[in-house]
Amino acid sequence: MDADETAWERRSVVRVVPPVAPRKLAKVPFVELADGRLQGVVSSGSDIERVYVSSITAGTHALSCSTNNNRPCGALHGYACKHIRMLADEAVVQYGLDRVARYLRVEVPPGDQLMSCLNGQPERTPAAVVFSRFLRHLAYLEVPDNTGPLVELHWFPSTAAETGAVR
Repeated sequence: MDADETAWERRSVVRVVPPVAPRKLAKVPFVELADGRLQGVVSSGSDIERVYVSSITAGTHALSCSTNNNRPCGALHGYACKHIRMLADEAVVQYGLDRVARYLRVEVPPGDQLMSCLNGQPERTPAAVVFSRFLRHLAYLEVPDNTGPLVELHWFPSTAAETGAVR
């Protein structure tokens, strides 16, 4: 590791990892690898007011999908529903197949797709935390461009701007 890479690791900021390829945000506006799961928010195909919070747990590959008001997805039975499939596809676009597969602890042979290598069963996980993070993410989109510190992030060191980190 070089000195610059070591220096940023000692700060309270993180580097923003650019997407592997540009994503279309209309269907899957939020995707993350967090809390031991691939998780995110997927738009409903039939109701503009409804979104689904979907996830795949690392290791067990347990599948979860429910609406933003915690109603279970009617299509999630013994296999992945379309919301989970869309989430997985967008995660691969965002992070790349290798990174997503490593995170979920699954082997994906060359030429194969992520979802064909998962065999998890449905298992309810709470949607509120993921949906809350999505709403927080949306709130940052409304913050006007500014080079000064954000009040709610006051605990970040003042040298954060020197690291080249993007908020």
